[in-house]
Amino acid sequence: MLKASDRFLNIQTTLCALVLLALVLFSQTAPRTLAQGNDSYEAQRERALKLYDENKFTEAAPLLEKLSTQNSNDVLVFSRLGYALFASSASIKDPELRKQVRARARTALLRANELGDRSDLTRLAIEELIANESGEVSFSNLREADEAMKEGEAAFVRGDFPKALAAYERALKADPKLYDAALFMGDVYFKSKRPEQAGVWFARAISINPDRETAYRYWGDSLLLEGKTNEARDKFVEAYIAEPYNRLSTAGLVNLAQRTNLRLAHPKIEIPTSVTTPSQGNTTITLDQRTIAARDGSSAWMLYGISRATWPTSEFAKRFPNERVYRHSLPEEAEALRRVAEQAASDLKDKKVTSLEPSLAKLVKLNAAGLLEAYVLLARADQGIARDYAAYRKANADKLRRYVIEYILTGGGE
Repeated sequence: MLKASDRFLNIQTTLCALVLLALVLFSQTAPRTLAQGNDSYEAQRERALKLYDENKFTEAAPLLEKLSTQNSNDVLVFSRLGYALFASSASIKDPELRKQVRARARTALLRANELGDRSDLTRLAIEELIANESGEVSFSNLREADEAMKEGEAAFVRGDFPKALAAYERALKADPKLYDAALFMGDVYFKSKRPEQAGVWFARAISINPDRETAYRYWGDSLLLEGKTNEARDKFVEAYIAEPYNRLSTAGLVNLAQRTNLRLAHPKIEIPTSVTTPSQGNTTITLDQRTIAARDGSSAWMLYGISRATWPTSEFAKRFPNERVYRHSLPEEAEALRRVAEQAASDLKDKKVTSLEPSLAKLVKLNAAGLLEAYVLLARADQGIARDYAAYRKANADKLRRYVIEYILTGGGE
């Protein structure tokens, strides 16, 4: 579930990251049957979108809602209406009214989705609105800080940035460890076109909690709009490695790729061996028979299954003595792939084969660079492997950064 404190999906900056291309497309192709020759509709639409862009969501929402009744096929109107209502609901104290407004936001976003808004952001917003109908938000256990934050949010959705800043500052004074207060101050400065001040507060948020992706991502958005591409890239990378399994953390990389024509990809490595371990503990290894007779090093893949075979019955318990139930882990997957890579590299060196099939060649290169674990965690993680991420990042953040820069941002290292 999304954190409500993520500025309700950070309507402006995350839209830049995930929906920029889509919105350009929508503005060019959205059905305008009723709009043609209707100056009133066009004028109202222009005013509503301008208010939205100025962060005046509470003013924009009723105009957008009126427009949606006049033209049921304007995807941008429905999209903006959904996000405006979503954001505005935060400042509504009455629980029942807040629930009603969130229901209207959900309906608008569902309609936008039907009309062609297939963005990840819209999908995530719909999921959040379905999962959390009440929309209750608590920012801090300290009453003074929590009330100040809610006051700041109410000012923010009205577009009253000075009052929002004052409220967030009071919240941070009451609760110096309140990440969202520092984050939202940075966001307000960003929207006020004061990027240097924004950076100060994003850095403050990161110092409070370096394990959340949001401040890195917001900072990257700010730097990118300043034209500081390299600095922005570094922040987006930090956002991604802070929370790689959070779908929003990829938004910065997507934004960067769109702005700089990068192709994002992991190395394409196909493993012709499958390993399954039923509840009874009997491991089954299935190997593509074509690899055995191949002259491109493919026989090395046999070691993948052999290496993993002992993990469910004995090796896992040795490596993780405090865990009672077996799970697929980073050491298991990395060691299996490493054995394959080392065998393939040895066969090539000893001229037992003259070349390696593409997946093996990539695997050998990753292993030689010391990035095999980073690849497993970021490209091949399942629920079991993901549990090993935090410990690995704490000791090897530099390798995760290298993998993202050298492989993901280069189309898989090609």
